Amino acid sequence: MGKSKVLVVGGTGYIGRRIVKACLAEGHETYVVQRPELGLQIEKLQMLLSFKKQGAHLVQASFSDHNSLVDAVKKVDVVISAISGVHFRTHCITLQSKLVDAIKEAGNVKRFLPSEFGLDPARMGDALEPGRVTFVDKMSVRKLIEEANIPFTYISANLFAGYFAGSLSQMGSFVPPRDKVHLFGDGTLKAVFLDEDDVATYTVKAIDDPRTLNKTLYLRPPENILSQAELIGIWEKLIGKELEKTYIPPEGFLTTLKGLDYKLQVGIGHFYHIFYEGCLTNFEIGEEGAEASKLYPEVNYKRMDEYLKVYV
Repeated sequence: MGKSKVLVVGGTGYIGRRIVKACLAEGHETYVVQRPELGLQIEKLQMLLSFKKQGAHLVQASFSDHNSLVDAVKKVDVVISAISGVHFRTHCITLQSKLVDAIKEAGNVKRFLPSEFGLDPARMGDALEPGRVTFVDKMSVRKLIEEANIPFTYISANLFAGYFAGSLSQMGSFVPPRDKVHLFGDGTLKAVFLDEDDVATYTVKAIDDPRTLNKTLYLRPPENILSQAELIGIWEKLIGKELEKTYIPPEGFLTTLKGLDYKLQVGIGHFYHIFYEGCLTNFEIGEEGAEASKLYPEVNYKRMDEYLKVYV
């Protein structure tokens, strides 16, 4: 069988642009949605044109124009949505209902990967307010996909390194501190950190794989399953210095959270489940899922000691 033709929706975004790159690198005929709503966002336009130079096809389509979405979907075998789900930027997850409608009408798509790429929303039913809205919205999209009998793969990519590793999981910064650091609880619960390019690589590997059909693909490369304390230890070794540590108890974290802007509460509230409950690693992957590094051992994923070197 030949490689699938792929449509990427949200291809100029944080993870979307990496997925476009990975599709091209894997030899897929790649289509990227170009929305007329881009207007004067010249950086996004130039990114789209750079994709075109690399061999991607640009497709005019809009969430406000159902027929244009259907026409775009009909060109491909696989649709990957990477539209934003981060509240402090833009949160567009529920817009995917329009994409589901287009895929259903087109009737030709053999795999749809909705925009998830984080914590598995199916395991977050008891998430704190207001952060639980992220998972409620993603589950509402899943419901539409499954009711329409659209073949799917859900990607649980855990923690993007740009957000959580480079900062040593500190709030309010994306660069690692050099003097003082805060740890959540005792800092020993395990999380999973991934270079965003590796997220894209694993995602694209899965689209033609029957082992990931109608399953959740968990990205858990074993050497990147680390506690916050272990991540800090890697940084201390790189800079040859021990940081002054402050340990934040759960009640102290929740008190701080309440004083934040709503959009920040949504995102930072997820820290509680990750670092105080260990929600990324406190379960075994069952028959409904698969683990990416086991399926694709050929991927030489970036370890966090290598990732953090750029910050030294």
